[in-house]
Amino acid sequence: MVGLFAKIKESSEEKVEINYLLVDKLIKQALAEDIGTGDLTTSSLVSENAQTKAIIHAKEEGVIAGLLVAQRVFAQLDENILFTQKVKEGTKVAKGDILAVLEGNAHAILMGERLALNLLQRMSGIATQTANFVHYLAESKTQIADTRKTTPGLRMLEKYAVKIGGGKNHRFGLYDAVLIKDNHIKVVGGIKQAINLARKNVSHTVKIEVEVEELTSLQEALEARADIIMLDNMSLENMKKAVEITNGRAILEASGNMTEERIALVARTGVDIISVGALTHSVKALDISLDIGQIKEVR
Repeated sequence: MVGLFAKIKESSEEKVEINYLLVDKLIKQALAEDIGTGDLTTSSLVSENAQTKAIIHAKEEGVIAGLLVAQRVFAQLDENILFTQKVKEGTKVAKGDILAVLEGNAHAILMGERLALNLLQRMSGIATQTANFVHYLAESKTQIADTRKTTPGLRMLEKYAVKIGGGKNHRFGLYDAVLIKDNHIKVVGGIKQAINLARKNVSHTVKIEVEVEELTSLQEALEARADIIMLDNMSLENMKKAVEITNGRAILEASGNMTEERIALVARTGVDIISVGALTHSVKALDISLDIGQIKEVR
């Protein structure tokens, strides 16, 4: 993880919120999937009243996201479990750092362990990946944004983790912004036609973005007054020309095969945003573990 602990844009600069009503619904469904009619292993080995203490710790360095989500996993199984956070969301931790301490019913802790870790590891992996990308743009005004290339059902958590890592969210779904892509343009018959139809049929409060691959298409999008123009898989030379041609008339977003090595070069072209699907679609989970202590029988 080159440069992870160098200067990065701290997520604390912006308040990051999450809808816990939806989180709790997701957790409920995931617990039902995992536990089903009961935990055969735990119920056959541990009494229902047994109490224990456990620690959650990092097994590698990274940026932590999802502790509050993990806490709610255990709370759904037993609201009396004491979950004490040892680090804040967005903290950069080292191998061995303790992230949280749990105390309470052993059944609930053992049953919730895997789901809590699955969510915490994936969210922290995304936050870490995002922080790495953001690091390479530390001296640039260009911002990193995510995409809709997320795990079905987990988009809210994954986009939250992107923000914890210092990135920005693109649209959440098909419902909150217009993004006219190549297939839309083919169906309609042209960029101008597509933009004009979108403007006619959506609210004035909705921004219209269009994807272009060539400078001639960029000019069409500008003439049709697109709010945002996505430069899809353009060369660095054409991106520079696009910035000059646009001259601030639209927000320019660069997209396509973005890597940590390439984004600094892309940022130097002057684009406003770089969208990176790799923040979520193929991220490596951060290695995090839960170690349980001695179990005490309570009668």
